[in-house]
Amino acid sequence: MTVAAGSATGAESLVQSVDWLAIAPPVIAASAALLVLVADLFVGERHKPLLGWGAVAGLLAALAAIVPLRAGDRSTFCLTGGTQACSYTADHFALVIQALVLGGALLTALLSIGDTRKLPAGEFWFLLLSSAAGAALLPAARDLATLVVALEVASLPAFALVGIKRGDRRSSEAALKFFLSSVVATAVMLLGVSFVYATTGTMHLTEIAARLDDVPGRFSTLAEAGVVLTLVGFAFKTAVAPFHFWVPDTYVGAPLPIAAYLSVVGKAVGFSGLILVTVIGFPSYADVWGPALAVLAALTMTTGNLAALRQNATRARSAVRLLAWSSVGQAGYLLVPIAAAAYSSDEQIGSTVAYALMYAVVNLGAFAVAALVARTHPGNRLSDYRGLYATRPLAALALGFFLLCLAGLPPGIVGLFAKVTVFSAAVDAGLGWLAVVMAVNVVIALYYYLRWTAVLFLSPEPEPEPEPEPETVTPAGTVPAVRKHRVPAPLTLAIALTAVAGITLSGAPQLILRFAAVSLF
Repeated sequence: MTVAAGSATGAESLVQSVDWLAIAPPVIAASAALLVLVADLFVGERHKPLLGWGAVAGLLAALAAIVPLRAGDRSTFCLTGGTQACSYTADHFALVIQALVLGGALLTALLSIGDTRKLPAGEFWFLLLSSAAGAALLPAARDLATLVVALEVASLPAFALVGIKRGDRRSSEAALKFFLSSVVATAVMLLGVSFVYATTGTMHLTEIAARLDDVPGRFSTLAEAGVVLTLVGFAFKTAVAPFHFWVPDTYVGAPLPIAAYLSVVGKAVGFSGLILVTVIGFPSYADVWGPALAVLAALTMTTGNLAALRQNATRARSAVRLLAWSSVGQAGYLLVPIAAAAYSSDEQIGSTVAYALMYAVVNLGAFAVAALVARTHPGNRLSDYRGLYATRPLAALALGFFLLCLAGLPPGIVGLFAKVTVFSAAVDAGLGWLAVVMAVNVVIALYYYLRWTAVLFLSPEPEPEPEPEPETVTPAGTVPAVRKHRVPAPLTLAIALTAVAGITLSGAPQLILRFAAVSLF
């Protein structure tokens, strides 16, 4: 492993030489955020859309910076001395998650271009890029201080993005709920981190793991409390039941691209942090967090799927609400391999990574089609999707494919294989009861995914004749203009990219499933 650090003799040194290539992805995203914010001061109102394309260019550059790091052998901000511990490590786990979060932010940016006309453009793109920078930093963090800072850098801009629609009461309420739940999560997590630091005297995860192996008896209760409180904090961040109450209202109140961002990037950030603290930092307490995460996984997937099952098709924004509850259920599946890692090896974590990659592609695709439908049906009800195939056949086929992937049915082969991989992780770890709970929940989810898919291909309901408007006078011999809804090219591109990625992964699922068979650390 290539390490960039200052040298010292016999003692730890705080003098650092920075490996700029290793930290390039989050640095580029953060630099792009500052450039967009400054450019907003000098760009006229007519040219504000250029800021969005600048954000897209910054995210593409950040993604390109991952390619030279593909060996996964670089670290920086390392202490030297008797032991060597690093604060930033660009290993394979970090690189895969960075690709996921930056790719998710890129698709969010494509969904947002054209929908930011009523929003402050400079602030919107600055907040999105700042959150993406924090999300890219987190999976590479290897000490608790960097981990907490990265988590908050990813979360704080997200609060503002949820409530950025000025004058919208629903958006403000969503932002407030999101903010309060996250503040509670951070407070609980910081209390747990302080207990762990008081017990071990270090913040680096590898050092914590070594020192928790031999905790003095008088500190054992403090150490256990620190582990539990840290996990509770991350449970809030990942929307794990019973800490999921903020999800539906937040997704419904947020701008649709931001709801898509939270469902994928926000979830990836929380689960990355949870993986790091459990597998790298707290392996000595696997007997504590393993059973706890297994129970939370069962509770989360059951709560999410049952709530999604009860959605009323005619309720306003029921489509987004169903995707929100679906994301809660999917969080339960993502927890299963992490719980299984407590009973076997850390290679089980690869199943979570593989499932997260599949989920990111198809869920962003589903939100992209929802954004398309919302342009003509602002209510975004499930009933609004009836007969979508008759009006927009390609969008209907794409959404049907995404829903079948989430359900784990052909032709969504990648969704099926990803679920089998997660199921196998539970069985291999001896968690047969959790595998049974997962199988039952997969069957429950089939119903609402297939019900939505079937609606797409039904005959559209006839629209009532519009009442004449006496105040509108049409000159003789002219035909009233028919309003056409043009689909922005970036939105079309987002749907096309996710559809192509989903089809490619279904044809070659080994592209992501190979992560389930290797250790990423």
